[in-house]
Amino acid sequence: MQRCAFLTLEDPTGYHIDDDLAVPSFTEKGWEIHTIPWSRTDVDWASFDAAIVRSTWDYHKQAARFFAVLEDIRARGVLLFNDLDLMRWNADKQYLAEMATRGVPVVPTVYGKGFAPGDVAHFAGILGTKDLVIKPVVGANAERTWRLDNLSHREAAANAFASDPFMVQVFAEAVEEEGELSLFFFDGVFSHAIRKQPRTGDFRVQEEHGGMIAAHPPKPSQLEAARAVMAALHGSPLYARVDLIRSNDDAEWWLMELELIEPSMYLRMDKGAPARFADAFDRHFERMR
Repeated sequence: MQRCAFLTLEDPTGYHIDDDLAVPSFTEKGWEIHTIPWSRTDVDWASFDAAIVRSTWDYHKQAARFFAVLEDIRARGVLLFNDLDLMRWNADKQYLAEMATRGVPVVPTVYGKGFAPGDVAHFAGILGTKDLVIKPVVGANAERTWRLDNLSHREAAANAFASDPFMVQVFAEAVEEEGELSLFFFDGVFSHAIRKQPRTGDFRVQEEHGGMIAAHPPKPSQLEAARAVMAALHGSPLYARVDLIRSNDDAEWWLMELELIEPSMYLRMDKGAPARFADAFDRHFERMR
């Protein structure tokens, strides 16, 4: 059997990981799957035919080391998914500005480095609203993410981004009522979708912050918006998650994030998704080798 590594994080405590649901479908196609923390130093990566970045949800804390490991895996002749250059591009959320230049509606965003509480007025003037969210340009799981609606949040952000790069976005009002939508594409083909809603009193939709997840059959406008994002992408990823949210003027769907590195794919939310993922991988692998 051919060998494939699913790259994960060292300590999965508190995370919802369901990549194991795809293992039987991979096995049926002749693949032996090994789930391995990316940070382990005793792995013979050359013994694998392929490696898929999956639940490496701690990578942003050691991004340079993480990409060095991926570079080493690729250098040993292992086919890496997604493409390393595409993942490097996707790691810095300034890719959103690039997607906007390609005609994709994106949550209005400005970037900066070194935040102070008094800067809120400046960003409010640029973005045309005082209801703003600040987050790191390299991050995951909504860590170091605050609404800038009170002084304590601004002070926390100032401590977190005293010298670090950050992004400030318009707060998407739909998140509190409608939530955020995630549409999944395997080898460029739509697979399934979910809706993520924050718990009462919060705006973060991740399960780790109490968010609620439900399967979601996308409406034509949502699917069209997600496909437009994929069409604007330069590259052909094995997997992609397109996170959309309704714009504040209800005129379009904003791209919140395009996840190409380690998106949770919520395979448990659609019984056909694990097999579709394995099928897509098999096709992708055959084209690349």
